[in-house]
Amino acid sequence: MADTYWNHNVHYHPVVLDAVPDGCRAALDVGCGDGLLAARLAARAETVTGVDRSPEMVRLAGKRQEGNLTFLAGDYRDGTLLDEGSYDFVSAVAVIHHAPFDDAIDRLVRLLAPGGRLVVVGLAHDRTLLDRLISVCAVPANLLAARRHGGERSPADMPVEDPIMNWREVRRATAQVLPGRRYRRRLLWRYTLVWDKPVRTCESGP
Repeated sequence: MADTYWNHNVHYHPVVLDAVPDGCRAALDVGCGDGLLAARLAARAETVTGVDRSPEMVRLAGKRQEGNLTFLAGDYRDGTLLDEGSYDFVSAVAVIHHAPFDDAIDRLVRLLAPGGRLVVVGLAHDRTLLDRLISVCAVPANLLAARRHGGERSPADMPVEDPIMNWREVRRATAQVLPGRRYRRRLLWRYTLVWDKPVRTCESGP
């Protein structure tokens, strides 16, 4: 297992790492794969948990030596696997399109502690002419980046799935369910969003 490599998801790891709040105690990396991002998060949080539904990916992740890392095999949506409200920081890179959008977002929000931060690096598909033009513009940037990093690589047997939602649908849906989220469409066929969970939630009375 290579300690480092480059692909479109890894390209945006710095965005995730820059969003880790100071004094982060517990971080969770959902869809951790071989643990590359989780290992990088380990330098910024007291404890880091990585979860992935692929036992093979978790086996690879377990070879990483950082002492504050824990890896679990299973579905993050399983209510018995992870404790809700326990994480100051939750990252999900190329993950939420593997499940129904509402289910995925709801579970990620529930896993966050009050005041915690969610960072998503996601995918969507092109629908409009503008979408296609942006995607075409990404091609030369991708070629340059891949050349600089010695090519694009990913762990063998990494689960992949095509996104169902288009860019406009993702932008609208995330604005609705995550008020105040900071959303940005990125060049290399990804979007990022950062959302801070309110410390207190307002509930209607009886």
